[in-house]
Amino acid sequence: MAAGKGTRMNNPNIAKVMYTVAGRPMVDHVVDLALHLDAERTVVVVGWKKDTVIRHMTQAGRPVVCVEQSPQLGTGHAVMQSEESLASFDGDVLVLSGDVPLLGKETAASLLRLHREKRAAATLLTAILEDPTGYGRVIRDAQGHVVAIVEQKDASEQQREIKEINSGIYLFDKGRLFEGLKHITPHNAQKEYYLTDVFQYFWRHACTVCALPANHPLEIRGVNTVQQLDEAREAYARRSG
Repeated sequence: MAAGKGTRMNNPNIAKVMYTVAGRPMVDHVVDLALHLDAERTVVVVGWKKDTVIRHMTQAGRPVVCVEQSPQLGTGHAVMQSEESLASFDGDVLVLSGDVPLLGKETAASLLRLHREKRAAATLLTAILEDPTGYGRVIRDAQGHVVAIVEQKDASEQQREIKEINSGIYLFDKGRLFEGLKHITPHNAQKEYYLTDVFQYFWRHACTVCALPANHPLEIRGVNTVQQLDEAREAYARRSG
């Protein structure tokens, strides 16, 4: 997903995913990850300043398909835009965020293994945070399966003690994903289609949903501000060094 405007980056002339980490646009790091995982098809959902992202992908010779999300109506709506490009594909769909440039290959490969071992409809990438304030908490049953994702504002005192949080990176069985997307609605204050709403469909139909914590919380950190961009650059430099 690479359609966001990045309002808090304070420069409306640059698509958020085109800000650089280690001298390369953030979206490059995410595409690299998909290609490393031998993705059969890589779809980049573009929106704000789409021409700059498409031009970069073309000039760099990246083997991707770019599809437009216009208007931008949420994460679920973004994934909907990929359905036609994936029409002939049968397998698992990994949903990555173009502003999360630090996700490691080992963590992503582990996510794939767990998903396939459990034959899950969906598998979430999560993180264990010492201070999870503000994040959606991941609720598991006795078998370790995910049975709810509860946002901070909706969480009970007991649930707020949970340190495992949702990262916004997911792996789906393709058929179940697009079936679930047909049943989500924009009945919320933002009038957007939230990708997390597909989980309600899965749980209603007794589908297995799993979760895997990332090897390090930094891997799932998104870049939404200039400060977070600086932190991502520093973290990447430390890891590479």
